[in-house]
Amino acid sequence: MTPAAPAYRRLSVEERRSQLLDAALSLFAHRLPEDVSLDDVAEAAGVSRPLVYRYFPGGKQQLYEAALRSAAEELRHCFDEPHDGSLLPRLARALDRYLGFVGRHDAGFSALLQGGSVAETSRTTAIVDGVRRSAAEHIYSHLGVDDPGPRLRMTVRMWITAVEAASLIWLDEDKDPPAEELRDWLVEQFVALLTVTAGRDPQTAELVRGALAAET
Repeated sequence: MTPAAPAYRRLSVEERRSQLLDAALSLFAHRLPEDVSLDDVAEAAGVSRPLVYRYFPGGKQQLYEAALRSAAEELRHCFDEPHDGSLLPRLARALDRYLGFVGRHDAGFSALLQGGSVAETSRTTAIVDGVRRSAAEHIYSHLGVDDPGPRLRMTVRMWITAVEAASLIWLDEDKDPPAEELRDWLVEQFVALLTVTAGRDPQTAELVRGALAAET
C-alpha cells in the first residue's frame, strides 16, 4: 500500500506571521531593503502575494519594520548574559552572539546601521537606537553600576559605537580578521577606554580598581 501523505496543518496567525518574517529577514540579510519586493518574500515563504498583504496590509514598509523589530529583539538579547563568572568572559560571550548575528545578516546589518535606505524612517531609526540603549543598560548592569555618571555613560556609548563601526568594517573586509580575534580585540578596547576614562572620572576609576583589577 502507498503510505498516506502527511496531513496538511493550517498555520496559526502567529505561525504564519513568523514564517513571513523569517523569509523577509533571510532576504534582507543579503540584499538592501529597496531591492526586496513583496513577490520575493512571497516566493521565499512559499505563499501568494495576497497572503503577504493580508498579514502586512501596509506593504513592504510595514513588513520591513516588523522584520527589523524581530532582528532588533535578537540583538537586544546578545548582551543579556547571565551574571556568572568574571566580567570580561561575560562580555566576550555577548560579543560572540553579536558577531554571530552580524555574520548571518551581513548586508542587512550594513543597511540597518549605515542608513540611506529608502525604507528608513523615524520609526526604523528608533528601533536601532533602542538596541543601542538596551546594550548600554546591559553593560552598566554587568559593571554593577546603577547610576552611571556622564563620563562613564559616554565611554560605554563610545564603545558600542566602536563595536558597530568595527562590525561594518569587518563585513567590508570579508570578515577578516576571524570573529574570535575581533571579539578579543573589542574586549581589549573596552578595557582601554575604561582605563583612560578612569584618569578623569572617580566612578570609572573605582570600577577599574575593582571589577577589572583582577582581570587585566
